[in-house]
Amino acid sequence: MTLLTDTIRTAETSRRFRAYTGKHLDELTARAGLGPAERLAARAVATVLPFRTNEYVVEHLIDWSAAPDDPIYRLVFPQPDMLPADDVARLSDLIARDAPKAELQAAAGAVRRRLNPHPAGQLELNVPRVDGAPIPGIQHKYPETVLFFPKQGQTCHAYCTYCFRWAQFIGEPDLKFASDDAAALVAYLRAHPEVTSVLLTGGDPMIMGEPVLRRYLEPLLELEQLESVRIGSKSLAYWPQRFVTDPDADATLRLFEQVTAAGKNLAFMAHFTHPREMEPALVRDAAARIASTGAVIRTQAPLIRGINDAPQTWARMWRGQLALGMVPYYMFVERDTGPRDYFAVPLARAHEVFRDAYAAVSGLCRTVRGPSMSATPGKVCVDGVAEIGGRKVFVLHFIQARDPGLVGRPFFAEYDERALWLTDLRPAFADRFPHQTA
Repeated sequence: MTLLTDTIRTAETSRRFRAYTGKHLDELTARAGLGPAERLAARAVATVLPFRTNEYVVEHLIDWSAAPDDPIYRLVFPQPDMLPADDVARLSDLIARDAPKAELQAAAGAVRRRLNPHPAGQLELNVPRVDGAPIPGIQHKYPETVLFFPKQGQTCHAYCTYCFRWAQFIGEPDLKFASDDAAALVAYLRAHPEVTSVLLTGGDPMIMGEPVLRRYLEPLLELEQLESVRIGSKSLAYWPQRFVTDPDADATLRLFEQVTAAGKNLAFMAHFTHPREMEPALVRDAAARIASTGAVIRTQAPLIRGINDAPQTWARMWRGQLALGMVPYYMFVERDTGPRDYFAVPLARAHEVFRDAYAAVSGLCRTVRGPSMSATPGKVCVDGVAEIGGRKVFVLHFIQARDPGLVGRPFFAEYDERALWLTDLRPAFADRFPHQTA
């Protein structure tokens, strides 16, 4: 590994990590120009959905002169209309009259349970079992890929307001899913030689320090069956210091180099939701350092209303990623969980945004796929809208599927300009979709 020699390690970039949580929310929303009632409503929403950000995001990414409409502000700060008005009013009243903590928590919990905290059957359908008991921290949805949720990685440098894994961050044990048993992961993989790829996810695995991250990565290097190791992370956008000036930055990069030297493809799955997240020089330094280890940075993000729902935003983001040596990988459809109705973009509009952005970039950016729904039967891509036999239909296919036989097979759904998700669609030219049984 060749470490960059021109990285500027200033006091500004090397300061220790500082998180902002709910106790800072009133002060920060006042900075955005919100009045008392709006700030109270934001606090009410934060009793239901998790709030956390950090000094880097607050001072270097948010344009406070444009807040609260600034896209990065909307990306991390709760908005009063993310929840039904009646729920916000009730929670606001409880906060205003300093209701007992148990009463407030009960009211917030009731709202959460209506928000589909575990979409796509991610616990019921995806978790393997031994003698009927689920294996903690492992999801095995597709034959060749296993997801692992390290216990120490079940938080993030900052929470995105749209995050489909919001239920992991709210402190309710019944909604948490993680493990600190690396040996159990290895044993499971040995028992399933069809698995060739492991994805460490969360939360954000890069919240872990290098010694802890090493405990999970090193045992995987001994498994000949594994071709790739993936790490899903928002850290390049929210805390690039992790790879440049943090005390264990160099050790982390040496660990990455160890993975690639073992013959494994190390894919750093970077989440960038808006082009501004790539503007700081620190991000360029961090990306270059990661790439110097032999790792490949692939980028992905959901299409989010009010944040990145314009073709020019995605085209600028993909071009910027290419310039930094990253590989554009996925545009996702916002999952059917949490404040989905607030952020979701209809599938018809989602395809228009993707198509127009795709047409505006060179072939090197067209490695990206989408818009893709990570639904219960698999990853479903909206290929377009067509008229066949006088009927307007969506053309779709499975990028990935529980049933490998469905991958790459086109199928059709009746056009519906309001549809937000696979379950909103009706099959066209057939009684059922290919993944549905009689």
